[in-house]
Amino acid sequence: MPNPWATFGVDLHVEPTGPQVRRGLTDGLREAVRSGRLPPGTRLPSSRSLAADLGVARNTVADAYADLVAEGWLTARQGSGTRVSERHVVPPANAGPRRPADHRPVHDLRPGSPDVASFPRGAWLRAARRALAAAPSDAFGYGDLRGRVELRTALAGYLSRARGVRADPERIVVCAGFAHGLSLLAKVLRARGAHSVAVESYGLDEHWWLLEAAELATTALPFDDRGTDPALGSTDAGAVLLTPAHQFPMGVPLHHDRRAAVVDWARRTGGLVLEDDYDGEFRYDRQSVGALQGLDPDHVVYLGTASKSLAPGLRLGWMVLPPGVAEEVTAAKGGVDTSGVLDQLTLAEFIASGAYDRHVRAMRTRYRRRRDALVAALADRAPEVRVTGIAAGLHAVLRLPPGAEAAVVRAAARRGLAVDGLAPRHRHAEAVAAPLDALVVGYGTPPDHAWSGALDALCAALPAGGDGAGILYPG
Repeated sequence: MPNPWATFGVDLHVEPTGPQVRRGLTDGLREAVRSGRLPPGTRLPSSRSLAADLGVARNTVADAYADLVAEGWLTARQGSGTRVSERHVVPPANAGPRRPADHRPVHDLRPGSPDVASFPRGAWLRAARRALAAAPSDAFGYGDLRGRVELRTALAGYLSRARGVRADPERIVVCAGFAHGLSLLAKVLRARGAHSVAVESYGLDEHWWLLEAAELATTALPFDDRGTDPALGSTDAGAVLLTPAHQFPMGVPLHHDRRAAVVDWARRTGGLVLEDDYDGEFRYDRQSVGALQGLDPDHVVYLGTASKSLAPGLRLGWMVLPPGVAEEVTAAKGGVDTSGVLDQLTLAEFIASGAYDRHVRAMRTRYRRRRDALVAALADRAPEVRVTGIAAGLHAVLRLPPGAEAAVVRAAARRGLAVDGLAPRHRHAEAVAAPLDALVVGYGTPPDHAWSGALDALCAALPAGGDGAGILYPG
């Protein structure tokens, strides 16, 4: 079937070669077809149109077309114009290297992604239509670099109601996801003279690299069963990056004493607390843990995204910023906005209409079923493995016998299963915590139809039998 765009007359870029115009045009068109640049079925411009574009006589183009029709490269029929023939085109031998074989895993249980197959296409499309119909004309111009006011207003209401965030639309900046927001904050911290950021001993290496790329050293904080210990009294860090509601990846919430301690540190030193609320909507066994920002909005930066609740491909995130920091972050954007206005308006409408709440509740139920199936399967088929960090979120930590992590990751790969070990990606090089062998299993990623197969592959890769360690529900 020809490409959709090829069913209509289109602009055509062709460069005649050689001194003879007709022959050069014929050779240029033939090479465009032979190389695949003009696919089968492509309708070419009329001889009059192409002649005008090239600045040559119409008969020259008509004669070139006729030559290529006679050779079989083109077809010409009354009423349908001149088209590239429907024929198999063999690319030239020097067309470039062949793509390597596709080695994508059969099942992907790496953390960090939701079930994108469950994206609410119908509800999103309805919201997009309403948002587009209601959008003022100035929405399509160069607007406020903080983001559309409709989205900032909708987020302020939602975050206050659902996450306990003290939000003012004037202090919200829309960004293209968490990494973008963190990079902007890194610029602000460097401009303030900061040289380091304190991070958790367990986390995501991409975030540490991003900070280090901004010339900010990362220093790891201690970690135990009460979460990260913000023992910041002796550090000169300009900020601390935390996941207080559901520590990533270990899964424990930050103990209330430590929540107070980190806020006290920020007040005492003037540093910033960067709160990554990456999966705050998905708590299963009790009321969600409220945002740390609610304790002190003057010193805590709240970062959230639509990546887990909807889809990472939307590239939509937001920061709720202390006074003054909003202006610094907006300036750090450098006059460049990275979030499309239509998606911003659609998300605003999606939130305001209640569709966002309905989608989150439905996905919370779905993910909880998956979590329960994971726990039950492991208790039955791999009782030596302890499951932790499952009170919330889209992933679990599977504690393994000492020394088993690397072997289990290899065994999983042989079964077509992609899964992360705790080290090295999720353990800081200077982690102040005892080494653990574990897997970080993302149960949000597979679509529903692939979930049972992914579970089978996981259980087959894990140590069987065991000491009855069972299942642990922390937090």
